[in-house]
Amino acid sequence: MSGNQRRAVVVGAGIGGLTAAVALHRRGWQVTVCERAPEPTAVGAGIVLAPNALRAFDTIDFDVTRAAGSAAPAALGLRRPDGGWLQRADTAALTARYGTPPLAVHRAALTEALAADLPEGTIRYGAAVTAVDGVDAMADRPVVRTPSGDFTADLVVAADGIHSPLRRRHHPAHPGLHYSGETAWRTVLPADGPAPAAAAETWGRGERFGVVPLADGRVYLYATAVAPEGYRPADPRAELLRRYGTWHDPIPALLERVDPAALLQHDLHDLAAPLPRYHQGRLAWLGDAAHAMTPNLGQGGCQAIEDAVVLAHLLDGADVTDTPAALAAYSAARCARTDALRIRSRRAGRIAALTHPFAVAARDFAVRATPARTTRRAMDDLFGGMNGVPASVVRR
Repeated sequence: MSGNQRRAVVVGAGIGGLTAAVALHRRGWQVTVCERAPEPTAVGAGIVLAPNALRAFDTIDFDVTRAAGSAAPAALGLRRPDGGWLQRADTAALTARYGTPPLAVHRAALTEALAADLPEGTIRYGAAVTAVDGVDAMADRPVVRTPSGDFTADLVVAADGIHSPLRRRHHPAHPGLHYSGETAWRTVLPADGPAPAAAAETWGRGERFGVVPLADGRVYLYATAVAPEGYRPADPRAELLRRYGTWHDPIPALLERVDPAALLQHDLHDLAAPLPRYHQGRLAWLGDAAHAMTPNLGQGGCQAIEDAVVLAHLLDGADVTDTPAALAAYSAARCARTDALRIRSRRAGRIAALTHPFAVAARDFAVRATPARTTRRAMDDLFGGMNGVPASVVRR
């Protein structure tokens, strides 16, 4: 190892943190990932990777379809509880316009594949970060504190999730999280039964249900409902059957296969206000730690992947003394795009969560009547590119 090799510590081994680790490693950084969990876990459900995230992965030569082994086209259509279509997905049109359709993967498969692209020993499990000292631009090198030892680095990447302790510590005046008014359930059904032919999301009155088949025969299910913050039914499977058991096929049959022990429930939050910047000296935030957003646009994980690739690109070629300037460029490149999506996702959630019958009828009519060109413009904003990476770098 060269004595002047740049060193980075990534805090958090989620999708964003591991993508940052891979992207930095590709560019010659020595990377250590500190993860508070004591060991790798398979907790999680599915994630739909939009074309912008897939293009970001391609930019760092990470082939998600080969490495994760469980990717399936997942263009989501919209339906009513009676099965009528509000909007049909056109996978061929998405592929023609963006080079690839969205792909559905299991989160655990994706994180395992990313981790496998890193040198052995890169990820330190059971290493909860308690503090990061010396991050200011004028400081020599930051020191990452953990109960099992300290790590000195030229760069620290805070990918420590929606409840980011490093965000709270270094932005003490920030108001924190905002509850969306909805709770969500997620699970993945095993490949032991018939799988739906296509992905779809169904909108009811204050309730939604999503079905996303995976390529290996498993099925990713998710549901949302307007509920008080902290609402936890005693029997979650019975709750889902009560809410969605009379909706169109194949929802009732899929619900009968749900294992309550494999059912996750989380309230949906986003940031109450944007962070003023995504860096402080030699410390950078990305993903939910920087711009937590509700899942209504399917862009939370996708934007974390974009963050990681843009961050590594802007650091490429910068020497150690240039790191703070590169992180300032990262903030400039990412803040406006991600906060616009945070706000847009919050608004989309409010529309999808309408409960009054007249409001729901008007919403459904508006969705059906939306011109195709308007839908294309909206998707272009989501899938079109990565702020901070020149078009010549982003492979088409």
